[in-house]
Amino acid sequence: MRMERELALELVRVTEAAALTSARWMGLGCKEEADGAAVDAMRRMFDTVQISGTVVIGEGEIDEAPMLYIGEKVGCGGPEVDVAVDPVEGTNLVAKGLPNSIAVVGVAPRGCLLHAPDIYMDKIAVGPCAAGKINLDDPPAKNLKAVARASNKDVRDLVVVILDRPRHEEIIAKVREAGARVKLISDGDVAPAISAAVAGSGVDMLLGIGGAPEGVLAAVALKCLGGELQGRLCPADKAQEERVRAMGLAEPRALLTMEDFVRGDDCIFAATGITDGDLLRGVRFHGETASTHSIVMRYKTGTVRYVDARHNMARKPLVFEKCR
Repeated sequence: MRMERELALELVRVTEAAALTSARWMGLGCKEEADGAAVDAMRRMFDTVQISGTVVIGEGEIDEAPMLYIGEKVGCGGPEVDVAVDPVEGTNLVAKGLPNSIAVVGVAPRGCLLHAPDIYMDKIAVGPCAAGKINLDDPPAKNLKAVARASNKDVRDLVVVILDRPRHEEIIAKVREAGARVKLISDGDVAPAISAAVAGSGVDMLLGIGGAPEGVLAAVALKCLGGELQGRLCPADKAQEERVRAMGLAEPRALLTMEDFVRGDDCIFAATGITDGDLLRGVRFHGETASTHSIVMRYKTGTVRYVDARHNMARKPLVFEKCR
């Protein structure tokens, strides 16, 4: 199914709206308020986007979230698409004023995005040069050697991003033992996963267990960039296993590849920085104006755009009208 070229920039407006509103809460210790503001702004801006979208990765089930819940219809008419969203990827990062919080949207033709439940997923992400050369089931040392060889680096030159959690103590030790450097993060693994595929970001690989919905969002971006993400869901009990099966995966713990995450030959990814990070700059407020830094990419064309935007806040740009 064809997706219109103009949709890419429409989706940037969606992530910009979420970033602008949540950034007002940056550093105030109020993660729920930051998230709520972003959800409301993103949902309203979707009313102006010319798609017939169904949320497949969102804020939760219909009884858990008032807006952007799984199954919600968004858009004002157009191509039928799956929509994956995270209005604030890294709510704790915004609340504490820490790096790498972003507002994110991924879109693909209807039926092409993995319907991942909100459970844990084991992941490995790399950039284009190492795509096809790694395996989630291999030990870290073997994957690091493969990435080093593919990128013409020594293992000691590599930087691996890992969430700073007790569950990762063993994998952190193995990465260090192999000779690579470790960059620990407190929250939010979408931006670091994408950074592994962006030259000059200082990130070569992402490893470890994080959220499954975040894995799908990162996979959309990595597909556009030519990178690779592999994952395996980690259901904690029988109930979660049944939930995985109900969402279309017959084997809850199967190895998931890029084609499982994003099927077909077209997808679009957009993100706007909320706080400064390796991938994007955060929102800046300048009195009556504000500036944002976004990235938008499309797999079918191979286009990657960085968008620097100046917003006139005095004209209340976050009051939206539905398109007709």
